[in-house]
Amino acid sequence: MTDTTVTHGSVLKTYIVILAMVALILFKGALAFLMVGDQGQPTWDYRPILDVPAESPYAVYQPLPYPQHILGAGGE
Repeated sequence: MTDTTVTHGSVLKTYIVILAMVALILFKGALAFLMVGDQGQPTWDYRPILDVPAESPYAVYQPLPYPQHILGAGGE
């Protein structure tokens, strides 16, 4: 049994669909770049935040009254 199916039209349609998808992706990327773009260096300056416990008041906490959530002295 021989296969005599002609697929030339199907191959052309497949390439057209693939090229249309690639063009859509490139168009969306270009549109996003043109709308957002590179606006340069931001104007704000937050300064570095100290995160060493000896230097930062936000990194040091008061000790818990009951270590490891155990009530009483010695874990009673």
